[in-house]
Amino acid sequence: MFSSLHTSRRESCHLSSLEPSPLDGTDVAIAVRAQGAGPLNNVARYISLTKPRVLAGNVLTTIAGFALASAGVFDFAALGWVTLGTTLVIAAACVVNNILDRDIDQSMARTKKRVSVTGAISARAATIFAILLGVSGLLVLLFLSSPLVAAIGVAGFLVYVVLYGMWTKRMSVHGTLVGSISGAIPVLAGYVAVTGAFDGTALIAFLMMFLWQEPEFYSIAIYRRDEYKAAGVPVISVSRGIEHTKRQILLYTVLFAASALALPLFGGVGITYTVVMGIVSLVWIVIAIRGLRATDDAQWARGNFRYSLWVVLIMCAMFAIGPVLP
Repeated sequence: MFSSLHTSRRESCHLSSLEPSPLDGTDVAIAVRAQGAGPLNNVARYISLTKPRVLAGNVLTTIAGFALASAGVFDFAALGWVTLGTTLVIAAACVVNNILDRDIDQSMARTKKRVSVTGAISARAATIFAILLGVSGLLVLLFLSSPLVAAIGVAGFLVYVVLYGMWTKRMSVHGTLVGSISGAIPVLAGYVAVTGAFDGTALIAFLMMFLWQEPEFYSIAIYRRDEYKAAGVPVISVSRGIEHTKRQILLYTVLFAASALALPLFGGVGITYTVVMGIVSLVWIVIAIRGLRATDDAQWARGNFRYSLWVVLIMCAMFAIGPVLP
């Protein structure tokens, strides 16, 4: 439920600067602005632990999955409950991630001012906060959405916190692949909240979100390579090199395009979706191919990352309106 847009929203601001701007909405910037002693500042510090941009991105994909399954006929109460429940569970996972990553974050310029690093909020207080968020979210999903959606939420939490955060992120070049499983879960949760079951459309939507995250994060891994290397995180650009990373970006971009164009085969979307996603995917493939010949890898990677954000926004829009268009 969490990973990626876990990465993208956190990275999307200040590509040209390692310090947060006063107008930045990232968790670090919120923490910097909340350095006073008042109660509102303390609330802001706790909010920063939940990584608001990550939450916003995952709310978007949850709604997109719900809309895809609804086909234009919305149960807004059901949408509200699944969105609230998934948001709380994801927030809990983000808080736990902040606790686990304190040693890494203190080594990276863009994260060293997080409240979990500075000590503005203790690990004990953050842990209690995470438990309250997680239990509340699980109860909302279990009793106000469905047991299946609650199970999906638990699975996403465990994959993100345990398999990704505690294990593969620190030890394996394939950590991103594991994290992308959790990052693709919100769209699945939103879809299943409507249908009450898995089907081919749900699995393709999940696959699209999974595949989208690889070019997105691998681009970050290129232009943030030195930071990850200094922090000892074995991302692909550090472990396998930039040229290999660029080839992987092309591979996953092509696979994303294939999955996007496979969705109409399962029904629910028509020619408008196919044309729009076909064009968007083709442009992304062209950008990836150009990356193979790029002379300034960091500049190209930043551009590819920015385009990936447009891809996911358009994808979510087409999930929402594709079922009601020709």
